[in-house]
Amino acid sequence: MAKKVVATLKKEGGVTYAKVIRAIKSDKTGAYTFKEEMVPAAMVQDTLKK
Repeated sequence: MAKKVVATLKKEGGVTYAKVIRAIKSDKTGAYTFKEEMVPAAMVQDTLKK
């Protein structure tokens, strides 16, 4: 499973956010789909470990 992180920093209430984009391969078709999430910058590594 390929992973990619694109850091898009935004300030809202003093918290810095990062945009996490993951490429997820389908077992059925073999095609890749992309899932995007906005997470606090401190939780990026925890999000990628999923």
